[in-house]
Amino acid sequence: MIESAHLDSFVRDNLPDPSLWPDLILDHPSATYPDRLNASFELLEKTILLVGAEKAAIIASDGKYSYGQLLDLVNKLANYLKSQGVLSGNRVAIRGPNNAMTVALWLAILRLGAIAVTTIPLQRAAELEKIVEVGKIQFALVDHRFTEEWNALTNYSGRTIIFGGENDFLPDVMKQSPIFPICDTASDDVGLLAFTSGSTGIPKATIHFHRDILAIADTFSRHVVKPTQNDIFSGSPPIAFTFGLGGLVIFPFRVGATTVLLETASPPILLDKVSEHRISCLFTAPTAYRAMLPLLAGRDISSLRRCISAGEHLPLATWRAWFEATGQKLIDGIGATELLHIFISSSDHEIIPGLTGKPVPGYLAKVVDSNFEEVADGEHGFLAVKGPTGCRYLNDERQSNYVVNGWNLTGDIYTRTADGYFKYESRADDMIISSGYNIAAPEVENALLSHKSVAEVAVVGLPDDARGMIVTAYVVLRPEFIASEVLCKELQDHVKNQIAPYKYPRSLYFVDSLPKTTTGKLQRFRLKQEISEAD
Repeated sequence: MIESAHLDSFVRDNLPDPSLWPDLILDHPSATYPDRLNASFELLEKTILLVGAEKAAIIASDGKYSYGQLLDLVNKLANYLKSQGVLSGNRVAIRGPNNAMTVALWLAILRLGAIAVTTIPLQRAAELEKIVEVGKIQFALVDHRFTEEWNALTNYSGRTIIFGGENDFLPDVMKQSPIFPICDTASDDVGLLAFTSGSTGIPKATIHFHRDILAIADTFSRHVVKPTQNDIFSGSPPIAFTFGLGGLVIFPFRVGATTVLLETASPPILLDKVSEHRISCLFTAPTAYRAMLPLLAGRDISSLRRCISAGEHLPLATWRAWFEATGQKLIDGIGATELLHIFISSSDHEIIPGLTGKPVPGYLAKVVDSNFEEVADGEHGFLAVKGPTGCRYLNDERQSNYVVNGWNLTGDIYTRTADGYFKYESRADDMIISSGYNIAAPEVENALLSHKSVAEVAVVGLPDDARGMIVTAYVVLRPEFIASEVLCKELQDHVKNQIAPYKYPRSLYFVDSLPKTTTGKLQRFRLKQEISEAD
């Protein structure tokens, strides 16, 4: 490792042993960096050299900022935070919505050489306490509208600084100098801690370097999104979610594009903003694309040229419906908080509906069995990935579960085609084995989603004495449909007509909603827990 600029070495001291790291590909032409760099400098000063200080950077509810104006604000914030005692290597939590101040604070923390820990406004005190405990948070920057849960913490003894409202720190910030001596961070100094969303119930802190922040822009964004300075980005994922951090901040700032940040981004609002701001690059989850479909009539979305889907599996039915309605090919992608962003995807003519895509330039991928032997094309196995980013958990014994033989094991079941495309089958714990048959839950979900009555669905395998497990579906209906035994039978028959009949859901329940994480990921394990507890 390169000599660190961090005065506070807690995170660096608690990196996994290097023998437990994945092999990193650091010599790919798209993602090769000098020993010393600061991501905040790269995303502001370097970008201003490309597009000029007057170029629009952010459009948000709390203001519009050119790149020059944003740089001045970030420098003033960095000076203010330094005056409050923030040191390089300190962990600084940000609790705010998707707006200009949240982004400026994130960039200021990096500029100081401190470590940004973004939290999602929807997170409750119990979730925040885990973040505070694992990350040993010392400072917290909290939007005045989201103080209630933060103030309810029982294990936080650091300094809390409020922004917005009556006690806003902005008057003091604006007294600061717009010039700040940027911390001379190493390329492998830690820039952020990103917590896994907890789709398996137990979140982990993933460690990412300054070079990692640039690498996701120089691989996935550069080669798949293919942005230009004329693009306008927007979307729904929180900035605290790495899908949102990349798509709404890092990717546009890397090329000098403009980002439209939305504090609330329901499907109707997203569509309104696409028309209002002529958004060209949209980032959101498959469920949001599906929810927007019935709202498209009369709306001008002709500005869209890139629609990126991630955060959960993209059903083929959703891909087809969006393409038929808009002519836009959804860009599917699989990423992980552990690797910061997307590492398998395709765009333009390379997109094949129903397939995730090929490894993004800079990354390698393969499908392996339980002995870590590569399987033949077409056979199910575990997805293994390596590239310029990779898993490093903060002081977590689960590191050796995720990294095996130098590869990141994502916990996904995949197949690979003879042409080198990767096809998602299921999460490793979503494979249902019933009467000796392997049944992938997402395949059954996709079949159900192709029925006109289904808005959302989750499929799990539940224990059964006769079959080992049975396929069980939880269905959220569209508002115009009413749950009934007749509709249940219709849906079961529909699945039998779409895929092999043995895969149909022998149990089917109509529900009002599905359990999800604060980032919108489906939590199938909670469905299983609820059934188990009911029994």
